[in-house]
Amino acid sequence: MEFENLVNRSYGSQPKYTEIMAGVPEDYKQIKTLRDLLDVNYKLIGAKEQLRRNLISKIKSKGIKYRGIIGFEDDVVPALDRAILSLHDIILVGQIGQAKTRIAQLIAENLLSPIPVIRGSITNDCPMDLPAIDLIFLLEDKENPMSIPKFYIDGNSMEKIRNNKLDTPIEWLEGKDRFKYVLATPDISVKDLVGQIDAIKVTKNGTEMYEIESYSPGQLMQAKHGLFCIDELPVLDTRKQVALLSVLQEGRFTTGSYPVVFEPKTVFFATANPIDYTHSGKIIEPLYDRLKSHIHTHYPKSLKDEMLIITQEARIQKAFIPIFMLKILARIVQAARMSNEINQDKGVSVRMGIHSIELLVGEAERTRSISHDLLAIPRPSDIFCINQSVKFELAELDDTNENREKTLKNLIANSLRDTSLEYIKDIDPNVFEMIRKEFAGKTFQVSQGILGSNSMQTSYDNQLKNFSSLSTMINAVLQKVESEQEEFVKDGQKYEIGQDSIVISQGTHNELKAAITELVVEGLCWVEPKVLEKRESTYVAA
Repeated sequence: MEFENLVNRSYGSQPKYTEIMAGVPEDYKQIKTLRDLLDVNYKLIGAKEQLRRNLISKIKSKGIKYRGIIGFEDDVVPALDRAILSLHDIILVGQIGQAKTRIAQLIAENLLSPIPVIRGSITNDCPMDLPAIDLIFLLEDKENPMSIPKFYIDGNSMEKIRNNKLDTPIEWLEGKDRFKYVLATPDISVKDLVGQIDAIKVTKNGTEMYEIESYSPGQLMQAKHGLFCIDELPVLDTRKQVALLSVLQEGRFTTGSYPVVFEPKTVFFATANPIDYTHSGKIIEPLYDRLKSHIHTHYPKSLKDEMLIITQEARIQKAFIPIFMLKILARIVQAARMSNEINQDKGVSVRMGIHSIELLVGEAERTRSISHDLLAIPRPSDIFCINQSVKFELAELDDTNENREKTLKNLIANSLRDTSLEYIKDIDPNVFEMIRKEFAGKTFQVSQGILGSNSMQTSYDNQLKNFSSLSTMINAVLQKVESEQEEFVKDGQKYEIGQDSIVISQGTHNELKAAITELVVEGLCWVEPKVLEKRESTYVAA
């Protein structure tokens, strides 16, 4: 009677707490047992309603809604807002490397509330998943004569309540821990999605074949109260897509002849490539229709967005990335997306730029920073190492390694030209003529292994002693770079991007100036009329 009164009072009464997020008590970390949940009359909020209410709170407070998403402010973000506010299941359509899966993951991390689950549950079992009568039966250790078998919590969770009663341990599970990602591949089975009767459990536990304790949960039930994301939905064959249909249509499913109803109570996200998405029959019509919001993603439209994404996503330690190196990479990637020589059906992922900047840092370490104990700072002379991170396919030429390298070299040359000219375009033309005269009978050597400043005659500082006008130009470009770098840091702060690799510090001066030196002499080969010519690693007067 004690259990019955406590449960009925808790289920039938208003919550005793103030919410800090949808369904989250202000002191939720102090709620550690089933008794604590019942004492505060805890009410579980559904996952879609959590997203809606938490999004509303962020809109009202003008907080960051989708932390880490860059370049989608004008189209994708409004579409996501509408879909979430409308409690829709969503399919994201876009080419590779357009942050489709990341969007789903970030929504789970930022907009799903923490929920209380029975410790150790693999199906995110909250005690309040159970109707009051079922919870009472478990607390009193009585058999529950269910007329219609229904999965509320798994057998292990039921056993914990029977054994621990009101002291059943509770842990709060964050949204990020209720994100379930499944890549649609031909070897994914229906049982992987909806679960199966586990013969081992039947034998080990002595349960009947059709008791809930015999069920081994699939991916859908492991995403209960969370966000289930199936990547490349059109790859699933028809039979497997049908298995997902009832989840979208009715919020429930059954598995085979097993007479139990399952309700994953999850938010459903899918992704698709535009080619597969538009191909008739790739997604069965009923499933296509029940994915209520179809949102199209795209690659970064601006150079700055591409640079911010590269900076945000790259895994870089103990390095400084000059803004012009980011521009060079971003231009290469964006030019590749517009090239007729490259297969645009496949797309050119933002990962090309991300992986390339990581390689550039590795190249700076390999050639200079490790052996000379310097901070790694990539330079234009390092740029050709990125060929091992470039994964585009050719369209017009034979897709051979030789042709891909040739295409990439052209992209690199054009980007180096455009970026270097950008930094010297405002220089007085008279200075160009002075530099041309300075180079009469002289050369300037450039190499990955030459340092910005040391005792060697070939160091850039020592070489610049013979070129006063060139040195003046480099210092002017240095000031411009420093100003741009500060602005870029501010742009990154808006998205809470880590600053360590883009903030100029005292230890960056010599090697940063060396990188700028390479940028300037490269630009002097492209101005009209040409000032310098490059012969292998040496620059001479044109």
